[in-house]
Amino acid sequence: MADYVLHEDLAALVEIQPETITSRTFHKDERARVVLFAFDAGQELTEHTSAHAAMIQILQGKARIALGDDVHTLSEGAWLYMPPQLPHSVYAETPLKMLLTLLEG
Repeated sequence: MADYVLHEDLAALVEIQPETITSRTFHKDERARVVLFAFDAGQELTEHTSAHAAMIQILQGKARIALGDDVHTLSEGAWLYMPPQLPHSVYAETPLKMLLTLLEG
């Protein structure tokens, strides 16, 4: 029997709080760390980099995401991959829930 993890409603694992960003790591193993973020409208993760490759999936709302010199407005259903060390930032244009997967190793 294979070991697996199932969450039937990811967005329900984190709530949007007024004037802040909240996050919840809900899975971590030797290959990946998976974090849910909830942003109130107008909240921002300023430009930063990661030592790990990462993927973002927008679950709810609209975000303006800067990837290096490119800026994209993304909404529910959007997915992106970022290589290690890519400067990026996230600005919530509306209340926002997003999934971040960091690849380990």
